Amino acid sequence: MPEYPDLELYLSALAPRVVGQVLQGVRLGSPFLLRSVEPPLASTWGRKIVGLRRIGKRLVFELEGELYLVIHLMVAGRLQWKPAGTKLPGRAGLAAFDFASGTLLLTEISTKKRASLFVTSGEASLRTFDRGGLDVMHAHLDDFAQRVRLENHTLKRSLTDPRLFSGIGNAYSDEILHHAKLSPVKLTKTLTGEEISRLYDATRKVLTEWIERLRAEVGDGWPEKVTAFRPEMAVHGKHQQPCPMCGSPVQRIVHADNETNYCPRCQTGGKLLADRSLSRLLKDDWPKTPEELEEYVASRGTPQ
Repeated sequence: MPEYPDLELYLSALAPRVVGQVLQGVRLGSPFLLRSVEPPLASTWGRKIVGLRRIGKRLVFELEGELYLVIHLMVAGRLQWKPAGTKLPGRAGLAAFDFASGTLLLTEISTKKRASLFVTSGEASLRTFDRGGLDVMHAHLDDFAQRVRLENHTLKRSLTDPRLFSGIGNAYSDEILHHAKLSPVKLTKTLTGEEISRLYDATRKVLTEWIERLRAEVGDGWPEKVTAFRPEMAVHGKHQQPCPMCGSPVQRIVHADNETNYCPRCQTGGKLLADRSLSRLLKDDWPKTPEELEEYVASRGTPQ
């Protein structure tokens, strides 16, 4: 799912292309994309785009007359900028937003169509899309600490909770926790003031570095490869690859459709975190340290 840096990249690429331009029309490739009835989608046609913003993981197009188009890309939704009048691509094409300068395509390469489009009117209505998450890039340490301590959850869950923090998902939470050298399963109520300060600094540093890195890669072009898995990442998607800080193999916890990646030496004091499903299977046989894991692999094969 596109997260904070990816969405900021989309906004940077969209601004010179659509702000000040008139939305000539919207072609829907799937009727299930549009999740609102009033105001009608056609009421946005012929109006100028006067601004762009992000609400959590949603992108907002501000139009004249306090009308708003609200897009949530979910997991597989992506935006593409194409020449004006480009046809919608097959099954993946959900919508085409037509401008004189080009066409913005919304696509979703997935059998589960989860991306959504809402049309809403007025700031009050727009605020209903805000889950209340704190934007760490514009927040003071005290506000961050208050959010962290608001509920007693694991750090992984808290960072990715849209009610607590804005725009952070599975990928960048892994990178943030690795940079902060904190365990993803550490409970928020047990954090010291120093650990919260370290987490705050790591969050801002990781998000800033990735926003700058992605903008530098794209330049004046269009972000064609928006993905949660990047070779420059430290731990996310790097299971069994060496940690760039200590060289220890990166480990993972798999739960449902989500995967948490971490370095046991840098983040958990050398302890391997038990994967819930594998723990049931292996019980007392689950390796507790990287050294035990190496012995396990040598004698029985890698626990996958």
